[in-house]
Amino acid sequence: MTRSALIVAHGQPSDPGPAEAEIAALAARVAAHLPDWTVRSATLAAPGALDRAVAGLDAPLVFPFFMADGWFIRTALPDRLARAGANSPRVTTPFGLQPDTLELVAETAVTAAMARGWATEETTLILAAHGSGRSPYPREAAELTARAIGQTHAFAAIRCGFIEEAPEIADMASGAGNRALCLPLFVARWGHVETDLPAALAKARFTGALLDPIGTAPEVPGIIARALSASG
Repeated sequence: MTRSALIVAHGQPSDPGPAEAEIAALAARVAAHLPDWTVRSATLAAPGALDRAVAGLDAPLVFPFFMADGWFIRTALPDRLARAGANSPRVTTPFGLQPDTLELVAETAVTAAMARGWATEETTLILAAHGSGRSPYPREAAELTARAIGQTHAFAAIRCGFIEEAPEIADMASGAGNRALCLPLFVARWGHVETDLPAALAKARFTGALLDPIGTAPEVPGIIARALSASG
């Protein structure tokens, strides 16, 4: 019996098409790891996308391509799935809280420091995250990631900065020095990463290195495929 999976991301309400295409491409890469599965995708921001994606799927395993377990996962996604007529969906742990993702964040930071000839003990790591003024979960996810890195790797400092709550990214990046890395805890290079994050780093006069969003790493399709297999 063919198992089915649905990868769901938030997307971009102001311009849903490109994000919808990105997630579809991601689903295709995940499907290459799972030849016996039907793998589909949708963004919540694209009108009708979720309805089309769940059509004909029996008890799909829904993978939230989100960094945190917040309002969208706990409230909006179940409601949207129900309204779309999803048949007995099961929702997994979101991408940002998967054990393999936590390891990927640490490995990405360490590799970036080594590539520049920096010892981690002399490198400040800034984790740039979304945050929320209404929910504690996005902040908790970023802080969990910081603790996980600190348990295995000795950075000079690991700081969490946020777009939508304090401490802001600009405050955490200020005075970080030249040996500093800013790693965006975002799933894609969408609005916040394209506009808000560079503006915050410019405000901080950040002279370190800005890395790619963790969700764009080449290891991500394999992480999602393993998570689906383990949950399926």
